[in-house]
Amino acid sequence: MIAEVIKANDLTKADPVFGQASFNDHEQIVFCHDKDTGLKAIIGIHNTVLGPALGGTRMWKYANEWEALNDVLRLSRGMTYKSAISGLNLGGGKAVIIGDAKADKTPEMMTRFGQFIHSLSGKYITAEDVGTTTPDMDIIREVTPYVTGISEAKGGSGNPSPVTAYGVYMGMKAAAMHQFGTDKLDGKKVLVQGTGHVGETLINYLTQEGAVVYVTDINEAKMQDVAGKYGAHVYTGEDIYSADVDIYAPCALGATVNDETIQRLKAKVIAGAANNQLANEEVHGKLLQEKGILYAPDFLINAGGIINVYAEIVGYDKAEAIKRTENIYNTTLEIFHFAEANGLTTQQAAMSVAQKRVDDRKKEMAK
Repeated sequence: MIAEVIKANDLTKADPVFGQASFNDHEQIVFCHDKDTGLKAIIGIHNTVLGPALGGTRMWKYANEWEALNDVLRLSRGMTYKSAISGLNLGGGKAVIIGDAKADKTPEMMTRFGQFIHSLSGKYITAEDVGTTTPDMDIIREVTPYVTGISEAKGGSGNPSPVTAYGVYMGMKAAAMHQFGTDKLDGKKVLVQGTGHVGETLINYLTQEGAVVYVTDINEAKMQDVAGKYGAHVYTGEDIYSADVDIYAPCALGATVNDETIQRLKAKVIAGAANNQLANEEVHGKLLQEKGILYAPDFLINAGGIINVYAEIVGYDKAEAIKRTENIYNTTLEIFHFAEANGLTTQQAAMSVAQKRVDDRKKEMAK
């Protein structure tokens, strides 16, 4: 009967979750809708073998619901590996809210979303991401304890973006050491794509060290402001990917490393904060390797934020969170060496190490 109904309605996408290319044996996908507040959200729980699924909530004006679903599937999967490779006892999850954060978001919407999170009884813990803020997390905290990144006034650690940026900076220095023989970035030309919270803080670290920083952003006013504040240069070329720089740091949205851009890239290192930078992990990881471009896996070097909010769960100690984030430098070098020793791309190496930790825990649980 169900098959007949599907056929009668001529649905071309009868498998909206399990049939998605980005579906990766996710444990649970939760669709949240509230007519009164206009909330349309999707929570993706990829894996909880190592612990509850922790990951931020992104609010974005997606072109359609399929795009939102694909994004939450990719992002939640990435969180599993991010936590695993960072040694955290957390699983991978993520949430997306469909809408314009500047025009559609209301306190009532965030409260309702928090109630949906609470209904999962701690299986998913949220935090801020693109389009959401620390005040939003404070609102959610009023209806559920399953939220991190709340304000310091309410006992949290505040915005995790500065710690995320510090981890990216550490990962970038490790990549420079491996590729150029020194982790000193003074004089190195770095193109930072995206001047949001993380991108701006990264630019600050880079300019303080003496790097020659070029910035680009779709938000012209923000880009000009950040460039002026830190003495960076606004990139004026027509094609950012063919820019004559040493390091390309994608700090906006993902999939900027793809068939078209790889052919034009002149940078010898890719190290940035954006999630899912490789449009196709296998194909584009290999292409970068063949071109001699060193890729610092995004889920490894942008893990500072989750390291910081995880500390809220176990008892916040800022110094310890910074110390663990600083260790991203050592882990990144280890991944590069592991990749070379085993004939793998850096993406494959990082995924292998992270997956092994998940598999080992699963074996222990089965005993």
